[in-house]
Amino acid sequence: MSTTESRLTTSEPADPAKTAADQAVKETLEDYTLRFAPRSYRRWSPMVVATTALGGIAYMADFSIGAGIGLAHGTGNALVAIAVAAVVIFVTGFPLAYYGARYNIDLDLITRGSGFGYYGSVLTSVIFASFTFIFFALEGSIMAQGLKIGLGLPLWLGYLVSTLMVIPLVIYGMKALSKLQVWTTPVWLILMVAPLVYLIANDPGTVDRFLSYAGTDGEGGVNTASVLLGAGVCLSLIAQIGEQIDYLRFMPPKTEQNKRSWWTAVVMAGPGWVVLGALKQAIGVFLAVYILAEVGPAAAPEPIQQFRSAFDAMMPSWMVVPLAVALVVISQIKINVTNAYSGSLAWTNSFTRVTGHYPGRMIFVLVNLAFALVLMEADMFSFLNSILGFYSNCAIAWVVTVATDIGVNKYVLKLSPLQPEFRRGMLHAVNPVGVVSFAAASGLSIAMYFHLLGDSLQPYSPVAAAVIAFVLTPLIAVVTKGRYYLRRADDGIAEPLLDADGNPSALTLDCHVCHQTYERPDLAACATHDAVVCSLCLSTDKVGDHVLPAATA
Repeated sequence: MSTTESRLTTSEPADPAKTAADQAVKETLEDYTLRFAPRSYRRWSPMVVATTALGGIAYMADFSIGAGIGLAHGTGNALVAIAVAAVVIFVTGFPLAYYGARYNIDLDLITRGSGFGYYGSVLTSVIFASFTFIFFALEGSIMAQGLKIGLGLPLWLGYLVSTLMVIPLVIYGMKALSKLQVWTTPVWLILMVAPLVYLIANDPGTVDRFLSYAGTDGEGGVNTASVLLGAGVCLSLIAQIGEQIDYLRFMPPKTEQNKRSWWTAVVMAGPGWVVLGALKQAIGVFLAVYILAEVGPAAAPEPIQQFRSAFDAMMPSWMVVPLAVALVVISQIKINVTNAYSGSLAWTNSFTRVTGHYPGRMIFVLVNLAFALVLMEADMFSFLNSILGFYSNCAIAWVVTVATDIGVNKYVLKLSPLQPEFRRGMLHAVNPVGVVSFAAASGLSIAMYFHLLGDSLQPYSPVAAAVIAFVLTPLIAVVTKGRYYLRRADDGIAEPLLDADGNPSALTLDCHVCHQTYERPDLAACATHDAVVCSLCLSTDKVGDHVLPAATA
């Protein structure tokens, strides 16, 4: 099909999918919800994208997670657990970040073509959406603790305030979020780092007390069970790579001229987020040990208590609470606009694919916030480690499956298509490679976590999730010979999908359903017209009029 032949004419008859598509067009073109992010929209430099992505990891949960592990298992076990989890997160996050930045698609679109299929990846979209509201609730709880100390607000009201205040910020998508993250990051870094440097410089004994802390079990030393239990909690953050990719998909094309800054940005803001995350967890252990005698083990994991005590050692008392509250509020806003934004994308993706109806992303912003508010009002902070330990099994199974499909099935076995595919009609509904691997890995690891396979195996549940996913993903690809990846190899458009540099083509064509112009990777030929259809109109085509039939390569 030529470019000219695929253009829309004014005499095109009304289409049954047009009403649903028209509803979605205006909103999705702001930040390309559900779809490929075109070159014409990606005007930011690699470093601006990286700064925006890293701004989203300003969350305070790391301090609580590290503190909880350290207080329970001791500093030695906590630091080893944090390091083990960081290595796993970096290694699995790298291929995902590369694919998101190189091909300008989010983690859900990557997952579709990396072993799960068009409808199979709905499972993982729900997992990711759950990640966003769990961590929104965690950050909201931390902010409410700060508002209680700083302004005297009762916790229930603080939960409500922390939920409602992000709504205006998350409405406007990437343009607004990039400005928010870039301008607030320097302030956040100064408030976080300054008290730590001061404490170490003025009281070196704090380091000795930190390193010698043995934990509530009082055993001291490093042991495998404690390390794995701690690492399991830290690995609940493995799904954070999805939020990083929600920003990295707006990276500019990789060329010879920008390849150094491009790679630096991808590594730093992709898997590299975990370096700062691990440091924050270690700082959380340090601060919890520092304030333990003052506030007790129940309050020591609370970041507002940690930084209030730290600020108190270095400045006049009248500045302490305002600065501690400011740090907590800035951090909460920075991460929770990302949680609300990414969660709304995940819910919208799932709902639109299953129902063929696009209700609007703002509907799912509110849905995600409602889930988070319920968790906060249920005092999730008091059983934080239990929630995260359980959730990590699902998250590990998903991320390891997709990372293995990219790293092994695509590049080593060459059974999975090298170029990512996400369009309806091009993919099978379900691919057993990813779905079976994910289901087996998450199911068995959850059974282990809840002691169903014996008490001695319980600490090993995160290891089981990772190992089972890593082994089954290539095994099932070999058994099925890779035949469930692509439903058809030809999308019906003659022009190439990638340009000479291997970047998604910037060629534009018109969708004959919604009458909008899109770039080549976001389109496929129509089954019933001599024209092309965009990916969103294919998603909202309830009767399948435009979906290409199955075909062999």
